Amino acid sequence: MDDLDRRIVTALQRGIAVVPRPFAAAARELGIDEATLIQRLQKLLELGVLTRFGPLYNADRLGGAFTLCAMSVPPHDYERVCGIVNGFREVAHNYEREHRLNMWFVLAAVDPEGIASVRKRIEVETGYAVLDFPKLDEYFIHLELAA
Repeated sequence: MDDLDRRIVTALQRGIAVVPRPFAAAARELGIDEATLIQRLQKLLELGVLTRFGPLYNADRLGGAFTLCAMSVPPHDYERVCGIVNGFREVAHNYEREHRLNMWFVLAAVDPEGIASVRKRIEVETGYAVLDFPKLDEYFIHLELAA
């Protein structure tokens, strides 16, 4: 990453304007043109520097449901299971951890029944239990990572 990439990542962590041309507005604030911003973001995604670029929705406030899930997957089977889990469109934010519960991900669905259904399908397709950790309380911690 060069200095411009760092400035882009830092600036966009704070959010992006909801306007007809959000990339143009963000580019103006960065002192570059819209095409350059989009090209830089695409390159950061291709290189894996960014793993995702898109909106985050509060599913429960929109009438949907979400939960945090964890699985204990043997290292020799991790890649296979990860591919299956990530194949579900309801899955987001899949992370590996160095812990007995080494796979963590968020499930989002239209309703709580959808969450239960997807959890069960993941269990059937992977052969491993999916533990459910629903949100009990919500806290907001503003965090910006230095690029």
